[in-house]
Amino acid sequence: MQQTPSICPLCQHSQVEYYFSDARTYWQCQNCDLVFVGSSEHLNELDEKARYDLHENDSDDLGYRQFLNRLVLPLSKRLTPSSVGLDFGCGPGPTVSIILEELGHQVSCFDKYYANNPSLLTLTYDFITSTEVLEHLREPSVELQKLINMLKPKGYLGIMTNLLPSKKRFADWHYKKDATHICFYADTTFEWVAEQWNLSLEIIESDVVILRLGN
Repeated sequence: MQQTPSICPLCQHSQVEYYFSDARTYWQCQNCDLVFVGSSEHLNELDEKARYDLHENDSDDLGYRQFLNRLVLPLSKRLTPSSVGLDFGCGPGPTVSIILEELGHQVSCFDKYYANNPSLLTLTYDFITSTEVLEHLREPSVELQKLINMLKPKGYLGIMTNLLPSKKRFADWHYKKDATHICFYADTTFEWVAEQWNLSLEIIESDVVILRLGN
């Protein structure tokens, strides 16, 4: 078994306990409930990008659009017309931005590997989307702080990531089988996030979360 990590990568708390092991070892923070894989078992960036290159996301794929609409539609209902946003972690086939633009909003795309325009991270936005991204983050506390700093007052952060199931179901959970998935968030983890950064929280579905800056 891997050595116990010294701190949680989200809340920086030192009380971390063994959670589960298979091909990797998983740990859980006793403060924010995040389950995570230690840094010694992370893929390097070349191997990580090679996995992402295999994704075949297509904005013309109706099934993919329906999947993303589970976040996009409830988020759009909360936005004022012609809102300005950022799709953070858009991947090789941006689609969230296209759907939101069809709904009348203006969206820029940022991705570390596929749309790396750091100037976009110096601006502020009415909303930010991040779909199937948070589970990949090596330093979620740093990245979340960055995203929240880019929100205008009362701005929205829309997230898609599979919420942590019961421990009994974790053993066979498909989501942890992807080697690029290293952080798993419980609903209570998002409650911690909301309290930490003065956000209001709505859990729309088991993998759709909307946060708003300011309560």
